[in-house]
Amino acid sequence: MALTFTDQNFAAEVLQSDKLSVVDFTAAWCGPCRALGTIINDLSDSYAGKVNIGKLDVDTNPEVSVNFGVTNLPTVLFIKGGKVVDKQVGAVPKSVLEKKIQANL
Repeated sequence: MALTFTDQNFAAEVLQSDKLSVVDFTAAWCGPCRALGTIINDLSDSYAGKVNIGKLDVDTNPEVSVNFGVTNLPTVLFIKGGKVVDKQVGAVPKSVLEKKIQANL
């Protein structure tokens, strides 16, 4: 199951992690976000222990969203070493996200 990222745990769980982190910026009211959420859960299971994969609800955690300039949903950021190394905006097939994960491992 995907991790839950928040304004409170983001620095420790994502920015200070030595692993690649995949952060799905999502909202309960966003239809494409719900579709992508299933893919994020699958990827989380597939890459358990190798990649931090989780979701951040923009409505309840606005600070991180603002800091990273997230204005469209869904947005997936790939963060490694505290820096954004790739980005995907919009719902996409699982294979697109897998390629980006593999490229940044």
